Amino acid sequence: MSERHMQIGEVAERTGLSLRTIRHYEEVGLVIPSARSKGGFRLYAEADVARLMVIRRMKPLDFSLEEMRDLLEITDRLAATDDPPADGELEHLRKRLDSYRKVADARCETLRARLEMAEDFASTLRRRLQTDAHSGA
Repeated sequence: MSERHMQIGEVAERTGLSLRTIRHYEEVGLVIPSARSKGGFRLYAEADVARLMVIRRMKPLDFSLEEMRDLLEITDRLAATDDPPADGELEHLRKRLDSYRKVADARCETLRARLEMAEDFASTLRRRLQTDAHSGA
Protein backbone atom coordinates (compact mmCIF):
# COMPACT_ATOMS: atom_id res chain seq x y z
CA MET A 1 0.00 0.00 0.00
CA SER A 2 1.47 3.35 -0.99
CA GLU A 3 1.54 6.32 1.33
CA ARG A 4 -1.20 8.88 0.85
CA HIS A 5 -0.06 12.22 -0.48
CA MET A 6 -1.73 15.58 0.05
CA GLN A 7 -1.70 18.70 -2.04
CA ILE A 8 -0.45 21.94 -0.55
CA GLY A 9 -3.95 23.25 0.25
CA GLU A 10 -4.71 20.32 2.54
CA VAL A 11 -1.28 20.65 4.16
CA ALA A 12 -1.90 24.35 4.77
CA GLU A 13 -5.24 23.56 6.37
CA ARG A 14 -3.76 20.86 8.59
CA THR A 15 -0.76 22.91 9.71
CA GLY A 16 -2.31 26.36 9.96
CA LEU A 17 0.43 27.70 7.68
CA SER A 18 -0.26 29.73 4.57
CA LEU A 19 0.47 28.38 1.09
CA ARG A 20 3.05 31.15 0.72
CA THR A 21 4.80 30.15 3.96
CA ILE A 22 4.93 26.48 2.95
CA ARG A 23 6.35 27.41 -0.46
CA HIS A 24 8.90 29.68 1.24
CA TYR A 25 10.00 26.86 3.55
CA GLU A 26 10.49 24.73 0.44
CA GLU A 27 12.51 27.48 -1.29
CA VAL A 28 14.87 27.78 1.69
CA GLY A 29 15.21 24.00 2.00
CA LEU A 30 13.39 23.39 5.30
CA VAL A 31 10.85 20.99 3.83
CA ILE A 32 10.81 19.31 0.45
CA PRO A 33 7.56 17.79 -0.85
CA SER A 34 7.81 14.01 -1.00
CA ALA A 35 6.57 13.90 -4.59
CA ARG A 36 5.11 15.83 -7.49
CA SER A 37 1.95 15.01 -9.38
CA LYS A 38 2.04 14.45 -13.12
CA GLY A 39 0.84 18.04 -13.42
CA GLY A 40 3.73 19.29 -11.28
CA PHE A 41 1.75 19.93 -8.09
CA ARG A 42 3.58 19.52 -4.80
CA LEU A 43 2.55 16.36 -2.96
CA TYR A 44 3.21 15.96 0.74
CA ALA A 45 3.31 12.87 2.96
CA GLU A 46 2.55 12.66 6.69
CA ALA A 47 6.28 13.01 7.43
CA ASP A 48 6.30 16.35 5.57
CA VAL A 49 3.31 17.56 7.60
CA ALA A 50 5.06 16.49 10.82
CA ARG A 51 8.19 18.39 9.76
CA LEU A 52 6.14 21.53 9.02
CA MET A 53 4.56 21.26 12.47
CA VAL A 54 8.04 21.15 14.05
CA ILE A 55 8.98 24.27 12.08
CA ARG A 56 5.73 25.95 13.12
CA ARG A 57 6.51 25.26 16.79
CA MET A 58 9.99 26.77 16.41
CA LYS A 59 8.62 30.02 15.00
CA PRO A 60 7.33 31.60 18.26
CA LEU A 61 10.77 31.04 19.78
CA ASP A 62 12.33 33.28 17.12
CA PHE A 63 14.68 30.69 15.66
CA SER A 64 16.23 31.97 12.46
CA LEU A 65 15.84 30.02 9.22
CA GLU A 66 19.47 28.97 9.55
CA GLU A 67 18.92 27.74 13.12
CA MET A 68 15.79 25.88 11.99
CA ARG A 69 17.72 24.27 9.15
CA ASP A 70 20.55 23.26 11.51
CA LEU A 71 18.15 21.88 14.10
CA LEU A 72 16.25 19.88 11.48
CA GLU A 73 19.53 18.52 10.12
CA ILE A 74 20.50 17.41 13.63
CA THR A 75 17.18 15.66 14.25
CA ASP A 76 17.24 14.11 10.76
CA ARG A 77 20.73 12.76 11.39
CA LEU A 78 19.78 11.42 14.82
CA ALA A 79 16.76 9.65 13.28
CA ALA A 80 18.75 8.15 10.38
CA THR A 81 18.30 4.40 10.25
CA ASP A 82 20.05 3.65 6.94
CA ASP A 83 23.35 5.19 8.12
CA PRO A 84 23.06 5.80 11.88
CA PRO A 85 25.58 8.15 13.46
CA ALA A 86 28.63 6.53 15.04
CA ASP A 87 29.36 7.09 18.74
CA GLY A 88 31.51 10.21 18.30
CA GLU A 89 29.08 11.84 15.89
CA LEU A 90 26.15 10.81 18.07
CA GLU A 91 27.67 12.54 21.10
CA HIS A 92 28.37 15.68 19.06
CA LEU A 93 24.79 15.74 17.68
CA ARG A 94 23.33 15.30 21.17
CA LYS A 95 25.43 18.19 22.50
CA ARG A 96 24.26 20.43 19.67
CA LEU A 97 20.65 19.37 20.25
CA ASP A 98 21.00 20.07 23.97
CA SER A 99 22.31 23.57 23.24
CA TYR A 100 19.16 24.24 21.18
CA ARG A 101 17.05 22.83 24.04
CA LYS A 102 18.68 25.29 26.44
CA VAL A 103 17.98 28.18 24.07
CA ALA A 104 14.37 27.03 23.66
CA ASP A 105 13.94 26.74 27.44
CA ALA A 106 15.33 30.23 27.98
CA ARG A 107 13.12 31.72 25.26
CA CYS A 108 10.06 29.97 26.73
CA GLU A 109 10.86 31.53 30.10
CA THR A 110 11.15 34.96 28.47
CA LEU A 111 7.79 34.45 26.74
CA ARG A 112 6.19 33.37 30.05
CA ALA A 113 7.45 36.55 31.72
CA ARG A 114 6.18 38.70 28.85
CA LEU A 115 2.80 36.95 28.94
CA GLU A 116 2.55 37.52 32.69
CA MET A 117 3.22 41.24 32.18
CA ALA A 118 0.67 41.41 29.36
CA GLU A 119 -1.97 39.61 31.44
CA ASP A 120 -1.28 41.96 34.36
CA PHE A 121 -1.75 44.94 32.05
CA ALA A 122 -5.00 43.53 30.64
CA SER A 123 -6.23 42.94 34.19
CA THR A 124 -5.39 46.55 35.08
CA LEU A 125 -7.45 47.74 32.12
CA ARG A 126 -10.41 45.55 33.14
CA ARG A 127 -10.29 46.91 36.70
CA ARG A 128 -10.11 50.45 35.35
CA LEU A 129 -13.16 49.86 33.14
CA GLN A 130 -15.09 48.38 36.08
CA THR A 131 -14.14 51.32 38.30
CA ASP A 132 -15.18 53.81 35.61
CA ALA A 133 -18.49 51.97 35.04
CA HIS A 134 -19.32 51.99 38.76
CA SER A 135 -18.44 55.66 39.21
CA GLY A 136 -20.63 56.63 36.26
CA ALA A 137 -17.77 58.19 34.35
